[in-house]
Amino acid sequence: MQITPPAEPAFVLVNPQMGENIGAAARAMFNFGLTRMRLVAPRDGWPNPRANALASGAGRILDAATLHATTAEALADCTFTFATTARRRDLATPVFTPEAAMRHAAELMSNGGRVAVLFGPERAGLENADIVRANALISVPVNPEFPSLNLAQCVLLTAYEWRRLSDATPPVARGATREAPATAVEIEKLADHYEARLDEAGFFFPAHKAGSMKLTLRNLWSQLSLSQADVRIFHGVLRQLVRHRDQLK
Repeated sequence: MQITPPAEPAFVLVNPQMGENIGAAARAMFNFGLTRMRLVAPRDGWPNPRANALASGAGRILDAATLHATTAEALADCTFTFATTARRRDLATPVFTPEAAMRHAAELMSNGGRVAVLFGPERAGLENADIVRANALISVPVNPEFPSLNLAQCVLLTAYEWRRLSDATPPVARGATREAPATAVEIEKLADHYEARLDEAGFFFPAHKAGSMKLTLRNLWSQLSLSQADVRIFHGVLRQLVRHRDQLK
């Protein structure tokens, strides 16, 4: 019988030392839609009530987490493993950024692969005995003068890059508005209104620069991406200013 590959990588926490950090890691995973946690010989045993306290709504990740005596046992069904660690120059192992690693993981899994990501204990990270089980390393491009990341931070960075692969959120989005955008003719009339009033006030000075100043203002109105409500407000502001000026005469 053919076995269907999982839809996400397994995150394997090797010898995690504090329940709080396991809980924070679970929360980070669930923030980005990951659910497959494996624990290798947690220092303070398992289950751990402190983990649930820090999971903050992600307790289901902890409930489903599997417990393993050794790293080899946790990786037994995997076909490709990443290890998160600082680069080890004495090992001829490819080193990925988190972004590239998760992209490669997705490619492998689309072809039936089973991928795991190893995260080391808080104090010193993964031992060489665990790192040599990995097919590739993940190295976060951090400040070389302060390269240390805690367990939950490392999990969060990797999970975030996994989520980015399937997320369709645009890099930049306009704020929601119920007003329709202003049409070209509405922008043109607004520009005419301001240009006429500013001309009356002697704004376009000296005369030989008036043409370029007017073009600059026209360009400004075009770049503002105004709604119809915005146009009405700008017209109203200028009318009130002119009305107030006339009352003072």
